[in-house]
Amino acid sequence: MTAPGDLMQALFLRLKTDTSLSALLGGAGLLEQPNDKAAFPNVTYGRTSAFDLDTGADNDDDQLITLHVWSKAQGEAETRLIMDSIRARLDGAALAIGPRGQTRLSLEFAEARYDEDLVVYHGLLRFRALTQEGA
Repeated sequence: MTAPGDLMQALFLRLKTDTSLSALLGGAGLLEQPNDKAAFPNVTYGRTSAFDLDTGADNDDDQLITLHVWSKAQGEAETRLIMDSIRARLDGAALAIGPRGQTRLSLEFAEARYDEDLVVYHGLLRFRALTQEGA
C-alpha cells in the first residue's frame, strides 16, 4: 500500500525540484498545510481520499490528491501559470513509493476562480494516484 503521507512527500519532492515552478512561486511557496503568514503565491496540499473509484471501497492503492494554488495577483493568469506548471510536472508521472510498484498520477480535475471572501485567486488541481503492484 502507498500511505497518503508517503505519497504527499513524493509529490512535494517532485514539485520542489521543478525550477520553473520554484521561480513562479518565488522559492518557498510549497506548503504542506495552509499558513496565514505565508507569502503569495503558494501551493498547499489538500485533502486525500483513499478508495477504489470503481467499487467505492477503502483502498490506499487508489487515491485522489488535491493541491490548492493561491494567488493575490491581479487576474487569474498567475494562478493558471502555476497550475500549468504543476500539471506538466505531475500529470502522467510515475512515482516509485515503497517496494510494491509505481504510483501513476493522472489529472482528474482543474479549476481556477476568484474567491471573494478570501480576496485571492484559488486554483484547484485533483490528481488520481493509482498504485500498480510490480509496475
